[in-house]
Amino acid sequence: MIRAVFFDIDGTLKPFDEHELRDTTIQMLADLQSKGIRIFVASGRPPVQLPLLGEKFNSVPWDGMILLNGQYCLNKEKEVVHNMPIPKEALHSLVPWLKAHADYPCSFCELEMSYDIAFNQGMHDYLESLGKLDEMPQVLDPVRSYEHDTYQICPYIPPEMDDAFVAHAPGMKSARWTDEFADMIPEKGGKPAGIQAMIDYYGIDRSEIMVFGDGGNDSDMLEYAGIGVAMGNAKDEVKAHADYITLDCRDDGILHALKHFHVL
Repeated sequence: MIRAVFFDIDGTLKPFDEHELRDTTIQMLADLQSKGIRIFVASGRPPVQLPLLGEKFNSVPWDGMILLNGQYCLNKEKEVVHNMPIPKEALHSLVPWLKAHADYPCSFCELEMSYDIAFNQGMHDYLESLGKLDEMPQVLDPVRSYEHDTYQICPYIPPEMDDAFVAHAPGMKSARWTDEFADMIPEKGGKPAGIQAMIDYYGIDRSEIMVFGDGGNDSDMLEYAGIGVAMGNAKDEVKAHADYITLDCRDDGILHALKHFHVL
């Protein structure tokens, strides 16, 4: 019996180019909760970016949130259930190398703010499309990370550069979901670690959970869950980790899978 469902956001709960959850998605989430099934977000986004998801998303009574690819988890009351910042020794090794090779944008994510070490055109264009350029991250010296907890670093590098980046950041790994940039997180982190902390808190077994995802950073949680569902718009290498492949997120793929498994 499924007692909890975890959803990635972008490309799963909503298409990338839509900035609000659809009404059909809101109703589906309400239907799950009406059956006593807990609903959770499992996203790479930091808390500071949640307002960008719109009023509908933020009005959903989520039972909890797995954020920053599993490094920061909140229960229904917004109390911290799991907290895993990047080890300071990794930052002390990485930052000098970044400062010497800062020819590409790189974002540092804290809980209440994120900042870039150089101007980020990609982030500028994204926020401009939302009409929220006033939320463009500021450019700061990454030595700030020595004194402030950092949970995720996002270098705008191609996939073939991931290993070189991690080589200068002992205790970190890549949780990449797009060719444009990587989510660099603690080596022991990831969405499954966050989900495990959450289900331990609520007394749920991993065999009783269902997860939905579409990106490379969802692959390990698709394998971890009792039922892992890949969206139809996911890449083939992500689908290979799933128990079931549903329809595209534009075609109510989540609802299709929930009905297939008789959850709804």
